[in-house]
Amino acid sequence: MKITQIQTTEEDHRIAKLAAIAIVLHMVEAVIPSPLPGVKPGIANIVTLYVLYQYGFATAAWVSILRVFASSLLLGQFLSPTFVLSLSGALLSLCVLWLAMHLPKRWFSPISLSIFAAFAHIAGQLIVVHLWLIPNAGVSYLIPIFAVAALFFGLINGLITQSLIES
Repeated sequence: MKITQIQTTEEDHRIAKLAAIAIVLHMVEAVIPSPLPGVKPGIANIVTLYVLYQYGFATAAWVSILRVFASSLLLGQFLSPTFVLSLSGALLSLCVLWLAMHLPKRWFSPISLSIFAAFAHIAGQLIVVHLWLIPNAGVSYLIPIFAVAALFFGLINGLITQSLIES
């Protein structure tokens, strides 16, 4: 029997550690009761935003996607609608973060990027809900509620991320 040794890099170890932190935060958030179904603070996204600023987009994307997959496996939601919603939110959020990274740094901080990402996350989820789960125009009535939550939690998470970056 031949044993194959997988060669890992320092970057692989960094991604694994940061993804583990994001997964733990996501798991903690999963047990916190939500005031409204589907409204969560997204505290694991603080890790993604921090990683974006400290290590770049590729590392942040790995951390975010690994968190979605690993958390869904641990929570027993892999390939469920919840997984698809989480993945769609994460992917659209990453796309917006990639675009936002190219904005002037003096006008756009971790706070604004966090708000952009929060809006993108909920937009990705609502698009999937409308196209797949509830193909009804009534879904649009949820937009104001989720937009307020995205603004609030995006602001809080952005403030936390900025303080982590500055410390």
